[in-house]
Amino acid sequence: MAYYTPPPPDPTAAPVRINLLSDTQTRPTTGMREAIARAEVGDEQIGDDPTVNLLCERVADLLGKQAAVFMPSGTMCNVAATLVHCRPGDEILAHETAHIIAREGGAHAALGGFQITPLSGADGQFSPATFRAAIHPRSRYQPPQTVVSVEQTANIGGGTIWKKAALDEVVQIAKQNGMATHMDGARLLNACVATDISARDMAAGWDSAWIDFSKGLGAPIGGVMAGSSDFIDEVWRWKQRLGGSMRQAGVCAAACVYALDHHVDRLADDHANARALARGLSQIQGIEVQQPETNLVFFKPDGAGVSGDDMVKALRQRGVLLAMMDGRIRACTHLDVSAGMIEETVGLVREIVRGA
Repeated sequence: MAYYTPPPPDPTAAPVRINLLSDTQTRPTTGMREAIARAEVGDEQIGDDPTVNLLCERVADLLGKQAAVFMPSGTMCNVAATLVHCRPGDEILAHETAHIIAREGGAHAALGGFQITPLSGADGQFSPATFRAAIHPRSRYQPPQTVVSVEQTANIGGGTIWKKAALDEVVQIAKQNGMATHMDGARLLNACVATDISARDMAAGWDSAWIDFSKGLGAPIGGVMAGSSDFIDEVWRWKQRLGGSMRQAGVCAAACVYALDHHVDRLADDHANARALARGLSQIQGIEVQQPETNLVFFKPDGAGVSGDDMVKALRQRGVLLAMMDGRIRACTHLDVSAGMIEETVGLVREIVRGA
């Protein structure tokens, strides 16, 4: 089963009024556009862009690391991290639904010759015990296990938050076995806002960690990865090789700096809207809803007599955009989704169920 099924084009559908497809669908706000226009720029590739440098300094401090690097995308952050941590033939351990397995086009195998061993576990997370059990003795008959990766929050798991105690235990097990640790922080700040745990504490002990700015933070592009100075130097080598080095990238970095100043605390609004959506959907007989921890709401309408595919299509006909993911419908709240839109969506789902 495909993890993600984008809705097919439908020329008869109404214009999209409520976009719950993903938090990647956000548009730069007026203030962000003004920050982009004012950005001081230079040649990022040679370290001469002051806005990029400011952004990297801020993220390194935010995550409690020595250095950071601005990347075009979160996928490039993940790929570059494994290319630094691993050698061809090495093994990476990650949850079976992790982005590096499900959504990166096999890049880790194609570019690095690595194998990723999937670990099972509920809600997109493996337990420390499962991780420990997957570690094998060093042997020439088996690949070196060099990295363990977690995704905070766990997207396909429902936007669930890795508990700090579990993260710390995974780090401890990894270090005991000579493994590097990597945190895919695509929605890391969602987890921090929801738990009131700082990003520095959440990323403590992780050799590499990154933040995606093009999701809930609302920037049009970019992720920033942090780690030790030596690690970031090697990431820069891979950034160059992968074509990720940029020129006057301050126009992009300015949006990210603006997001740090204005869009972090407001992630709580997205979480509140997600809870409201889940609450409304759960009141419709036959709809099964996973209660959200952050800004992702997964639900199944099958018990109400409507398949997930048919529900997505019917909502699209009414101007609401969602998608099927891992056999369920995923709705993602973000800064372009209001409380009124949530109320309207619930009403439309109820209308579709009644007509089934």
